[in-house]
Amino acid sequence: MGDINVTPDRNQETIEDLQYKGLKIIQNKACFCFGMDAVLLSSYVRLRRGDRVLDFCTGSGIVPILLSGQNKAKELIGIELLDYIADMGMRSVALNGLEDKLKIIKGDVKKAHQLVDGVFDVITVNPPYEKENEQRQSPNDYLKAARHEVHITFKDICKTANRMLKCGGRLTLVQRVVRLPEMMSTMRAHNLEPKRMRLVHSTVDKPPILVLLEAVKDGREGLKVDPPLIVRTKGGEYTKEIDRIYHRDEE
Repeated sequence: MGDINVTPDRNQETIEDLQYKGLKIIQNKACFCFGMDAVLLSSYVRLRRGDRVLDFCTGSGIVPILLSGQNKAKELIGIELLDYIADMGMRSVALNGLEDKLKIIKGDVKKAHQLVDGVFDVITVNPPYEKENEQRQSPNDYLKAARHEVHITFKDICKTANRMLKCGGRLTLVQRVVRLPEMMSTMRAHNLEPKRMRLVHSTVDKPPILVLLEAVKDGREGLKVDPPLIVRTKGGEYTKEIDRIYHRDEE
């Protein structure tokens, strides 16, 4: 499972300081490295003390590692299909001494019910943004899997989330805003009611590029639209809110 013809060279790995609670993560530029969208997603997730959290398509584990810094979740589990990426995530967990709190599992999200027991309070996902046949695909299998729905679709994600969330559980994700109508309809088809949304703009005068979205399993109708998140000022500097999300205001 998750086999790819070429395994990246471990000599290309780097350790990145997340500058938050002393957390670090192992990255390899030959694969897909996490970006701002993963950081924004982790900041948008609502955690309650004692929550069980499951992260789909976890990659090297960036979202659950960042969420571990909140010290609220009882348990954090990430599922990753690709063997090398999952192994890198496991080593990041060990690097941070999080083995008692966070687990990375090699496996297919579509079979999550076979990989972990019980239901969860929160599911997070930073999914592939492009449909399988849209736009040119990278010849790099790792980049292709991260960017295109070659292994999992948004419908698969919603179907599995419905199965793995408890009633009232929350699915929180980030995706390109162009896919928002499809996301809304697919969520509702799987008893996941969109409840909270925030649009992300590169600058205040540009249209949104990303959407942060939270849905509740078996939730009632009623969507709250949060104020837009602006990444940079017109002068090109990061906004104060981005500095806060990256914890740069604590320096």
